[in-house]
Amino acid sequence: MAILTFDVVEESDSARNGVVTIGSKSYQTPVFMPVGTRGTIKAATAKDVADIGFDVVLGNTYHLMLRPGSKVIQSIGGLHKFAGWDRLMLTDSGGFQVMSLGAKFDEGGVRFKSIYDGANVYLTPEGAVTTQEEIGADIAMVLDVCTNLPATRDQLQRAMDLTHAWAKRARSAKSREDQAQFGIVQGGSEDDLRQVSAQAIVDIGFEGYAIGGLAVGESREDMLRSIESTTPFLPNDRPRYLMGVGDPVGVVESIARGVDMFDCVAPSRLARHGGALTFQGKVHVKNKKYEEADEPIEMGCPCLACQRFPIALIRHLLLVGESTAGTLLTIHNLTFMHRLVAGARSAIREKSLDRYVTTIRSAYAR
Repeated sequence: MAILTFDVVEESDSARNGVVTIGSKSYQTPVFMPVGTRGTIKAATAKDVADIGFDVVLGNTYHLMLRPGSKVIQSIGGLHKFAGWDRLMLTDSGGFQVMSLGAKFDEGGVRFKSIYDGANVYLTPEGAVTTQEEIGADIAMVLDVCTNLPATRDQLQRAMDLTHAWAKRARSAKSREDQAQFGIVQGGSEDDLRQVSAQAIVDIGFEGYAIGGLAVGESREDMLRSIESTTPFLPNDRPRYLMGVGDPVGVVESIARGVDMFDCVAPSRLARHGGALTFQGKVHVKNKKYEEADEPIEMGCPCLACQRFPIALIRHLLLVGESTAGTLLTIHNLTFMHRLVAGARSAIREKSLDRYVTTIRSAYAR
């Protein structure tokens, strides 16, 4: 029996609604996945996230393998029990995190210093597999080489070739039959490299496929063109995951180009700094005009913040440094992201996705 199945339910041009099933659990796509960097989403509990309606979240392998360590998590019963989350979980490999730490890549793996104690760490493709198997997520990502953009073609070629070699090693190292594994396509903003990479990763064979190395400094136009260069070469019966993209316009534009899965820390990070995402655009809650405003952040929003509190209260909490403000805004922004992809699914069903994308694009252009 397959570890993971992906059933396409509806299609509209390149976009599609689907269902990913792993064991007895499933989630609908397109889907946004909140990021639990150290085991939980910052400023929110597992119950908060479940109550919003999310069926899959992320854990950050880089942070978890350094503190508390995969062996500790394994001894407690795995990441689900450790994090108090009984739905599906995906763990990244740590490749994106080490990119920004002055890491040194070689044929064998990547060497970097821990942000916690400065200890030297050497991570290999096989080590990333073992760590994620010990952590026990439902979906594990292979270790890849991510490159900031802009980059030279030689740099992108080198990163892509290493990613392919490491993907083969990761696939060979996989031993858990209950854990799906996703390969990652690289190639920067070079269309032909994206196609070569997609074909190479598909030839290895994975349960799902991710588009990596985007939202790392390139323009929106380059990002969307790179997606268009990649998705036609990915199999229709496997989920497609765009890593690290979570801005509303980027999400809906990518859904229109055939992407199924998204993750990003941006919605919760924005919340902790006083920013709210709405269907009318971004709201800066600290703005003085909200000092005496008794309306919610967004009319019609079902989240706890909008149902129970005026925006004036949340502004007040932000200005006096009360952490409850970050919690309320995080719940709101995650609720918005959940509604955003649900709206995209409805638009795909109703063959109105183009209009939906235009509406979101216009709201965030203001």
